[in-house]
Amino acid sequence: MAAPDQYQLQVINQIAEALSSDERERLFYLCGSWDTDNSVVCLKEMLKCKVMHHGTDNQLLGELMLELRRFDILRKVCKTSRDEVERTLMNRQVLPRFRVLMSNISEDMASEDLNSVKFLLVGTLSREKIESAKSFLAVIIELEKLDIVSPQKVDFVEECLLNIDRIDLSKKVTAYKMSVGTAEYHPSQQQRCKAPKPLTLAIGSRPLPPTRQGQSLHSVPHCSSAVTETMPVSVYREQTCQSQLDAYKFNTNSRGLCVIIDCVGNDGDMLEQTFKALHFNVVLHKWLSAEDTFSALRGTFRQRENLECDGFVCCIISRGTTNYLLGTDSHGEGLHLDHVRRLFTADSCPMLAGKPKLFFIQRYNISEFQLRARMRHQDEDLETDGCQTLPSRDVIPTDADVFWSHCWTDDGQLEQGNHRSIYLKGLTDALHRGQRRKTHLVDVHTEVNGAIFEHNKRNSGAKYHIEVKHTLRKNLYLQ
Repeated sequence: MAAPDQYQLQVINQIAEALSSDERERLFYLCGSWDTDNSVVCLKEMLKCKVMHHGTDNQLLGELMLELRRFDILRKVCKTSRDEVERTLMNRQVLPRFRVLMSNISEDMASEDLNSVKFLLVGTLSREKIESAKSFLAVIIELEKLDIVSPQKVDFVEECLLNIDRIDLSKKVTAYKMSVGTAEYHPSQQQRCKAPKPLTLAIGSRPLPPTRQGQSLHSVPHCSSAVTETMPVSVYREQTCQSQLDAYKFNTNSRGLCVIIDCVGNDGDMLEQTFKALHFNVVLHKWLSAEDTFSALRGTFRQRENLECDGFVCCIISRGTTNYLLGTDSHGEGLHLDHVRRLFTADSCPMLAGKPKLFFIQRYNISEFQLRARMRHQDEDLETDGCQTLPSRDVIPTDADVFWSHCWTDDGQLEQGNHRSIYLKGLTDALHRGQRRKTHLVDVHTEVNGAIFEHNKRNSGAKYHIEVKHTLRKNLYLQ
């Protein structure tokens, strides 16, 4: 093995100094390193060792810059071009294909996709590892350390990508499996239902195929290989082949507590009638501020009769922004959606441990400009920081047994006379039908998707968007 010559040392130094921290992280991974210190100094030393191992030609450095899409460095520093490196790759590839694949998937993954992957890994990785992972590569490194993922073990990655509706990325993994002939691959795998893998995925379900690359919110109403391109909403669907005997207990009278908070005064009564018909003990609050909403939720289980229940339902109808519910407030930031979820985790609410916790949120979206205008006109003498004193965390709860359905549309619709939420109307209708024919909750929600899809087709200016995620470990039937 020859040591890098002076020219190569100069090239290595220029490359290391030109890369960002994220690019250095990818480069370390591509070179087979799990080093958490991705400093410029460490990168230089690592590249010197790699160049020494691979010989004195510049193919390794050229491949690395090609994968990082740093064509400027290819031209100015490596004195070559993208076309030349790609022609060389047709005959010989230096970088491991597995690491190139994982790096490319990480690059194509949006932040919301990463959050969904981390959501799936609850129970597989520690909370500390999940929260500290800032990229998909960081997640993959932790899975490799546990020998869950490797060049010969990529089924877990494929399953995760399917569960977050990134079929475009899962297909890349499938192609890799076919090309390297891993023993885990079976050609009919995507055409059959598979039992959930509780030891590897926190969500015991596989989603249906998504509609197109990069679209994170889309509808999947049927378990079919033919998928319509324009469907706008997403659901994580439970396997229909899972035993119906493996279901949550839901036969106590009453079945559980349902708290409804209607801050706009439109559909709370309709939800109240629906969940009473489903034998829930229903508590309806109207016209609450964000702080009063938080207080009402926090005091949910103070009454003795609410302690013995099979599950819990929370419905909130409110104006808000992406992460906050405003209630009836005309000022302040509001109540963070994550605070709502965290109030009912097993840590915060032990009596709900192991029981299903269902959330149905209808948010009427106001713009950030409207929010800033509200905050400029707030009365400085008002005490407005009630819910804001809680630590703000943009993370999904790490507990099992959660079903989270969050729909949003423009708040301008509230100005219409006799407005009724398409989402909530579809939900109540589907729940009534599901009660009659013993339908799984996830399949009930597929009917809601259909109602929203049909509405959006007819009303392009008043569209609804929906996000549904769950960590249900069993089948759930509300009838």
